[in-house]
Amino acid sequence: MSADLRRYSRQIVLPEVGVNGQQLLQDSTALVIGVGGLGAVASLYLAGAGVGRLLLSDRDRVELSNLQRQIVYRQADVGRDKMQASAEQLRALNAQIEVDLRPGPLQGAALRAAIDAADIVLDCSDNFPTRFALNRACVDARKPLVSAAAIRFEGQLALFDSAAGSACYHCLYPETGEAQETCEDAGVLGPVVGTVGAMQALVALKRLLGLGDDRGHLHLWDALRMHWRTLKLPRDPGCPVCGGAVAP
Repeated sequence: MSADLRRYSRQIVLPEVGVNGQQLLQDSTALVIGVGGLGAVASLYLAGAGVGRLLLSDRDRVELSNLQRQIVYRQADVGRDKMQASAEQLRALNAQIEVDLRPGPLQGAALRAAIDAADIVLDCSDNFPTRFALNRACVDARKPLVSAAAIRFEGQLALFDSAAGSACYHCLYPETGEAQETCEDAGVLGPVVGTVGAMQALVALKRLLGLGDDRGHLHLWDALRMHWRTLKLPRDPGCPVCGGAVAP
């Protein structure tokens, strides 16, 4: 593991990680749904940290307007499939990891198979239908879900792990059918979504390493004021998605 020791030396030296923790990351699989503003950054940090297998899912192609914030891509990638282009960059960053592509949108059995193959799931999507479907599938599969969003100068982040007794995404956002703002309409500053994507990777790495407990909290970021606010997120016992789940 001499090459690995050199590559990951800055995190192996951390007492909370060490050689055993690094091996744990190497043996782990993360599913990243959406390789846009959030997923572009989160996947780079997961690959850099040595998470052994990354499953990527997206259905879009790279557009010129993406380059302002989706830093895994280059100008030459415009018009290319996002999964293919991002996979090239991730493999170039770390040839030791495995990158598997799951063409989106993932639904039904394909979604469940991808989640079953993962130790942790990162919701980097940009629409409520995908978020709700992913949340339901993670609750059913008893897999932790790191969810994030960013728009304008605002970001939010939460770890949902109903199998361990915390709330799920539906506890926070019932399916009310309300319209969702998009970055195309409302705008977003690139480093805002990049910061939230990096924090999403951080929460995922902590969960894989068993460090701390981020469950049951919603983290809200005001980038203009450089202010983080954390709210407790109680589980809704009447939630139609996770209300019947039983913690171990």
